[in-house]
Amino acid sequence: MAKLVEATYGDALFELAVSESSVDSLYAEAQAVVSAFEQNTELGKLLNHPKIEKEDKEQVIENVFGQFASKNMTGLLVIMVSKDRQNKIIDTLKYFEKRVKEYKKIGTAFVSTAKPLSDVQKSKIVAKLLATTEYVDFEMNYTVDEPLIGGMVIRIGDRVVDSSIKTKIDELAKDLKKIQLA
Repeated sequence: MAKLVEATYGDALFELAVSESSVDSLYAEAQAVVSAFEQNTELGKLLNHPKIEKEDKEQVIENVFGQFASKNMTGLLVIMVSKDRQNKIIDTLKYFEKRVKEYKKIGTAFVSTAKPLSDVQKSKIVAKLLATTEYVDFEMNYTVDEPLIGGMVIRIGDRVVDSSIKTKIDELAKDLKKIQLA
């Protein structure tokens, strides 16, 4: 089975970063490049414009990113443009960021609660997650979802722990509907 474009290029960049002990610096550069593309949508439009020559697009990459990005990062971007993969640059760099987080055992958790959490509550959640997972650190994302009524929903990757009052009420309602009265 063929690998996705972002996985092919992202894995290559990751392996290069590990072999050259530049994981942290390339991770920071990847974040900066993604941010540059997201903030400057015109850059993406320019790179995807069919009437602009490939050499000119490569020169734009060299001029824009060559100033602050390493030769490895700039080289990756130029290769992707030369292979007509410029529309996959952001996906590739996000895939690379995900690989780096896995490598450094940094998890990403999404926590939804009915009311905002205090700093003490947040630190207790992080401590509990660190104690019950293989991760050594977490990037935490907190949201307030009032329909939960109480409790919380924690999502890490494809795992979900739902201890919300809303879910418990829904489960109770299902159980009550199953009961047949004589």
